[in-house]
Amino acid sequence: MTGNDPLASALSGLDNAESVGHLSHTVAPASNVIGFVLEVLYDGGYVDGFEFVDNGKSGEFEVELKGAINECGAVKPRYSVGADEYERWEKRFLPARDYGALVISTSRGVMSHYKARDEGVGGQVIAYVY
Repeated sequence: MTGNDPLASALSGLDNAESVGHLSHTVAPASNVIGFVLEVLYDGGYVDGFEFVDNGKSGEFEVELKGAINECGAVKPRYSVGADEYERWEKRFLPARDYGALVISTSRGVMSHYKARDEGVGGQVIAYVY
């Protein structure tokens, strides 16, 4: 799947693979941002693991799924969010309080909104998962 937004393509691919019950999915092309988002999904328990595979081009990620994703996607446009504004975005993108996670790109790296809130850091909402 190619498009203007590799992150959106990667997340919709994961979403689709999960919804039809696949146990693994290949995300290509790979990018640092996609790797960081996969890290957040892994830390949150949404995927079993992932591995970078060098295919001689931009590379790809082999992602092990575990059926924990109901929905995930990229957030467009990228909204800037202050450290005290996460609740507003949770209401907008997540179905219930403390259910799912927003993925935030901050000056300290890509992290879940829970970690960003704990660290008192704002950033941009780039994706969501639940």
